Amino acid sequence: MVQPDSNTPPSSKNILIASATALVVALIVLLTVILPAEFGIDPLGTGQLTGLSALSNDENPFEEKLEGHRQDYVEFELGPFQSVEYKYLMDLDAPMVFSWVADDEVYFDMHAEPAALGEEYAESFEQGNATSRYGSFHAPFTGIHGWFWENRGSTTVLVQLYSAGFYQTSTVFRDGGDFERVIEPVAD
Repeated sequence: MVQPDSNTPPSSKNILIASATALVVALIVLLTVILPAEFGIDPLGTGQLTGLSALSNDENPFEEKLEGHRQDYVEFELGPFQSVEYKYLMDLDAPMVFSWVADDEVYFDMHAEPAALGEEYAESFEQGNATSRYGSFHAPFTGIHGWFWENRGSTTVLVQLYSAGFYQTSTVFRDGGDFERVIEPVAD
């Protein structure tokens, strides 16, 4: 079998065939995807069939989901050997981004409890000693999701939490009681 010479440039015929093929593929993508999704023009009806035409609407098709978006900021002062637990009520797969910072090292445990099952079914995601953490989180089940912080030092520590996500309420567990906080959705 004879191998083609890799130093030989492609023939004019092969270049024309490749160019024509690329043009046909580009036209197909333009007519079936780009025009319906970006401009609402659907000459072949594929945008309606695949749902891409909805992307060109002035309305956001996901508006209902956005209505539950909330932002939260809380701070807790923890004296020596004091602790606090702060959790959000979240639906299955609800997203949240967060960052917390303490002005000295604290023990923390990020964990969750499934709705109506109780503490014995709690699941821990991360724990340790630190002065800060940040990240994103998707609720693996419906329930309460959040942090336990404990000051194991001899000086008072301030813990500040910032979050944004699709949670409904939050609850502070402290001093033998629990206190629910209503967090209003972000306004337009």
